[in-house]
Amino acid sequence: MARPVVVRAADGELIDAAGVAHLFKLTGGRLGLERFEVPPLTVGAGPHVHGSHDEYFYVLAGALTLTTDDGEVTLGAGDLAAAPRGSLHGYRNASADTTATALCLYTPPGYEQYFRDVHAAAAEGAEVTPELLAELRSRYDTESR
Repeated sequence: MARPVVVRAADGELIDAAGVAHLFKLTGGRLGLERFEVPPLTVGAGPHVHGSHDEYFYVLAGALTLTTDDGEVTLGAGDLAAAPRGSLHGYRNASADTTATALCLYTPPGYEQYFRDVHAAAAEGAEVTPELLAELRSRYDTESR
């Protein structure tokens, strides 16, 4: 029998990946959930396409500029964007003075390992280049564009 899962406010796995703080609250079961913070003038993720999972972004504070096949769109607090598998997307914080805070859901979960990989590579002294990110993403059926 399945049991409810409770994750307290102070719980979760904090991963810094290329300057973006990711707090993973749920990483098992049928979906993954994280809260992330993108500092001002920071690219959170360059354009990419996932082949095996869907992503949903819900902005809590500040604004995220989302890149899509149709161009860029700015999401503010309360806005939601869905990036189903196969869709081009990426995001950045274009604000010069406000941190963007959002939730991201992954279904199915598992992509959080990519962020662990980015963090580990940076901690080992690797320069976080677009080429490195592309190689790490490719491990999780994701293509950088």
